[in-house]
Amino acid sequence: MTLLNLDWLGEWNPQLSREFKGRLKPRNILITVAVSLLGQLLLLMSFASQLPNHALDNPVYNRFCTGEKQEYPGNFCIRNPLGGFEINWQLWWQDVFIWLSVIGMVALLVVGTYMLISDLSKEEQRGTLNFLRLTPQSSQSILIGKMLGVPILLYLVGFLALPLHFVAGLSGQIPFSMILGFYTVLGASCLFFYSAALLFGLFGTWLGGFQAWLGSGVVLMFLWLTTAMSLNNGSLTYHTPFDWITLFSPSILLTYLTETNGKDMKSLTVWNLPVGASVWSILGWMLVNYGLWTYWAWQGLKRCFHKPSATLLSKQQSYWLTACFEVVILGFALNLHYDSPKGLFDNLQMLLVFNLQLFLCLMAMLSPHRQAMQDWARYRHQKRSSRKGGVMSDLIWGEKSPALVAMVLNVAIASSILLPWIVLWPASQYKIPALWALLLNMSLIIVYAAVAQLMLLMKMQKRAPWAAATVGLMIVLPPLIFGLLSLEPAKHASVWLFSAFPWAAVEYTSPITVFLAIIGQSLATGLLSIQLTRQLHKVGESSTKALLSGRAPAAIE
Repeated sequence: MTLLNLDWLGEWNPQLSREFKGRLKPRNILITVAVSLLGQLLLLMSFASQLPNHALDNPVYNRFCTGEKQEYPGNFCIRNPLGGFEINWQLWWQDVFIWLSVIGMVALLVVGTYMLISDLSKEEQRGTLNFLRLTPQSSQSILIGKMLGVPILLYLVGFLALPLHFVAGLSGQIPFSMILGFYTVLGASCLFFYSAALLFGLFGTWLGGFQAWLGSGVVLMFLWLTTAMSLNNGSLTYHTPFDWITLFSPSILLTYLTETNGKDMKSLTVWNLPVGASVWSILGWMLVNYGLWTYWAWQGLKRCFHKPSATLLSKQQSYWLTACFEVVILGFALNLHYDSPKGLFDNLQMLLVFNLQLFLCLMAMLSPHRQAMQDWARYRHQKRSSRKGGVMSDLIWGEKSPALVAMVLNVAIASSILLPWIVLWPASQYKIPALWALLLNMSLIIVYAAVAQLMLLMKMQKRAPWAAATVGLMIVLPPLIFGLLSLEPAKHASVWLFSAFPWAAVEYTSPITVFLAIIGQSLATGLLSIQLTRQLHKVGESSTKALLSGRAPAAIE
């Protein structure tokens, strides 16, 4: 029996009512309350133990003491008229506030991500996820119910810690409005990470029990890196596109709230707008950033929840996503404080790394599997009247057609946004290598997309893992082999042109070598396209035609 009568909740969101009834049991609530209160007590005891011991004689040095002594480094402890030490209680409470914030952030984002992915995995194993898909509820209602209901006990832990967090913040002289701003950013980050977790939970079912650990592990590693950088160094930015990644971490606000922010963070610009100048500008940009990518995550959720066999995004959506990504990430590469030719080339290299990751994700999102391509190849001639433009139009916009043409268009969109930026660089020795690097990177991505689509068309079990592993090896293996053989880009530039990181070698090679590498990649793309076309014709022919020609019909899998 649950502790509360939640029948009224079922009228608003049946899925949320189902989650509450399964989790809000008296035993679970009591354990949650005990864990939260005990954790807060242990944290206060830990900080209390860091205060100087009143029984010790002078001289005593402690982080929270207020005295100064020139001949000794650090904070010197001086006694007050009552015999105790003068303590900087504002700093002490600020440290309590920071640690509560970091612990709460990690708990909500890491543990919450694990719980959501694990819950979807269990629903899939029990078969109840298909039952939810058949209910008259909308996908938004079901998924919102999951996001609010699955981590409900985690929310309760955080709610019980709010009074201490407020007291610590106000006692540490942190304005009330800034504390509320931190809560707003933390809530937006939860919405984004939980949406991404649900998307990964629906899409990565082939990972099995490892899926939840992988998703939460990635989030933990990201938070650990960004939090350590912000709290230890006081800044996160080096005026590169990597600044965009740091804006996904709520810990960036802690440096503003406690006034430990370094000058680099305050000089952060996006499209030359000074978004890092104040806490409110950085807070507003973080909310815009979270909102934008949460929107795209929900586009995938709405498509694949009720149709698990559908691609995560339509081809039209992918074109908008690519344009949106390039415009946002390019804004971080334009910085008035980092406009040297070498710095611009370094920023381009990082942009190309981000692009490689984007297009790898698009390959997974857009590439249909064998059954969908077989249906398209076999029956597309019956639908020609419904779409003008013939086969090419279907390859650009169609839901079940191969993704290779769509990937080419996405590459063209990305290149058309980056190319004017490179052309407008001041004349230097890095301008032509940058153009070569862009061309080589984009042509290699098309090769990877063709390989992935061919792998997904093969008659084998677990096609998606095999396609991912093949493309992954094509990316990782060449640099690994070159490193083992001590083939440095500066000395053996030609071989590096065929790796996933050709930009490392373009400034050390001749235009003729680059041109030959591009021709080689184009030939590889042409051969793969021919093979893909043959395979589509083969799987698309009818069973009757195959039998009359003396061949076994392609099996439908």
